This record gives sequence, C-alpha cells and structure tokens, in this order.
Amino acid sequence: MPRHSLMSSSFVRARPAVLALALAMLLTSCQGGDTPSSPPSETGSTTAGTPTSSGAVPAAPATPIAPAPYKPADANGKAQNVPVPVMPELAKENSKAGLEAFIGYWYAQLSYSYETGSTEHLTPLSSSTCALCTSLRKGVESAWQDGRWIAGATIKSATIETDFNPSVSAQVATVQVIQEPIEIRARDGSLYQEPTAATNSASRAALTFENQRWILTGLGLIR
Repeated sequence: MPRHSLMSSSFVRARPAVLALALAMLLTSCQGGDTPSSPPSETGSTTAGTPTSSGAVPAAPATPIAPAPYKPADANGKAQNVPVPVMPELAKENSKAGLEAFIGYWYAQLSYSYETGSTEHLTPLSSSTCALCTSLRKGVESAWQDGRWIAGATIKSATIETDFNPSVSAQVATVQVIQEPIEIRARDGSLYQEPTAATNSASRAALTFENQRWILTGLGLIR
C-alpha cells in the first residue's frame, strides 16, 4: 500500500518577503548659455525648449511593513501570528493525490485550531456523522474558554496510506499522526490540568467526494 507523508507546514500561507525600496530623488538640470532663461509663468511653464513641470516633488513610496514573526504559545501567553493553512488546489481533485492532499489539509487545520482556538475553517471539512471530528472540535473550543489557551499540540506530520478506487465516491485511508504534548493554560499561565503526552497514533478515515469537494465522514482510532 503506498504511503504519502504530508507536513502541516506545507499548507500554510507563505509569508511575504520584505522588499527593499529606494527613495527616488528629483534631479533638476541647469539651462546653460550667456542669456539667462525667462522666469516660469504662473502656470509653471518655462521657455521654449525647456520641459514643462508642475514643480511638485513625487511622494516617496511607502515601505511595506514586515509581518510579525510567529511565536508559539507558552506559559507566558497565547501563540501569536500563527500561519493560516491554505487549501491547495490539488486537495479539490477527485484523485488519489487529491485525497491525500485533503487529509493533510484537514490535519493542518486541526493543528491550527489547537494553537488559536478557532475552528471556523475546520468545521466545514467534516460531516455531522463524524463523531470523533465533532469531539475534537468541541474539545478545542472547551479548552479555550474562560481565558484559557493551549500550548503545544502542534501536529508535526500525517502519513497517509490509501487504496484509491476511482469508480466509487467513498474512500478509506489510514492516517498516522505525530502530535506534540498538549498543555492547557489557565488565564494566569498556570497549568489548568495535567498535560496530555505526545502521541503517535493511527486512525482510519472515511471520506466522500461530493459537490466537487472532499468531506470527512468518519474518523476512528486504530487500537
């Protein structure tokens, strides 16, 4: 059975590089000759043969501000500037590669939810029939209540095995996920409860391609 490894960082938005811009300087040329040139008129025009100019100096272009660096959560506070996962175009295809890309994106969004408490983009990726999907989402939302936050919990990789059958819409995949320890921090930064140890677990995922998109319909741990 083929294996495909996807890192969650593959699905985050690349940060723009800081562009170096040079300020333009307006250079004026002197009109040579024995006879001084006529003074410009009130409209800003000069004598014949001299370029017309309004005399206005062009404004210097604004220098773009570099994006703030990513900072993971710790006992001192929440994660900052967490890159938002972006669904690759491949994940929209009804193909083996598209299925694998979608699963990788789903786990990237789950990791993002742990770090930020936001499940807005994760929720539409699975159906109501996926009980574990719902449980994970509600667990994240509960952990982030009352000023709490999650530190750690980043999903490092998702290795996928699947026998894709193009003749059917429903597909099954085995996913092995490595995740960092999960710490829930109280408002004052103290541990809200004992941390959850790092995990290396395998799950069976059921997916369906419908309405031109993949959706996760079931997820269960393999004991």
